[in-house]
Amino acid sequence: MKKTLLILMISAITYNSYSQVNNPAGSSVIKWHTIEEAEKLFNKSPRPIFIDTFTDWCGWCKKMDNETFTNPVIADLLNKKFYPVKFNAEGKESVTFMGQKFINDGKAGRAHQLAVALLQGQLSYPTVVFMTREDNQFAVSPVPGFRAAKEMEVLLSFFADNAYKTHKWDEFQRNFAGKVE
Repeated sequence: MKKTLLILMISAITYNSYSQVNNPAGSSVIKWHTIEEAEKLFNKSPRPIFIDTFTDWCGWCKKMDNETFTNPVIADLLNKKFYPVKFNAEGKESVTFMGQKFINDGKAGRAHQLAVALLQGQLSYPTVVFMTREDNQFAVSPVPGFRAAKEMEVLLSFFADNAYKTHKWDEFQRNFAGKVE
């Protein structure tokens, strides 16, 4: 009984410490979806799909998780304006998206077929992918590399507000006034 109680106490302390490190005070939590969930949500109520493609070994991916995706402005934008998806580019599970089944068959090294498709063969991590609906088809826009919160806010706003339809990226970025400090 004492041993069980001790194990429970240690588990609670460890979990509490882990939660504080991985979700710092004041940060918001992003409601991540699977790609299948995002597709269903999109079909009910269209808005852009944001996909964070990552790998377990990628240090920059972890840095973006810990620094960028914990920023309250970024979390708020993702939760309100997008269907955010986290996708392990080397995952082993099969995925059905837009009526097509994708697997990790080992033909592209360790990369999953969906990652190859989303990243248009340019396997670089992290890469975020913006999916928008254009003429009844998904338009895929991969953006490779680590992005700090301030940079990510500009990217998110460019797609969330449909500015990509009316503005050139350089013009939008130059005139953007964000909330991230």
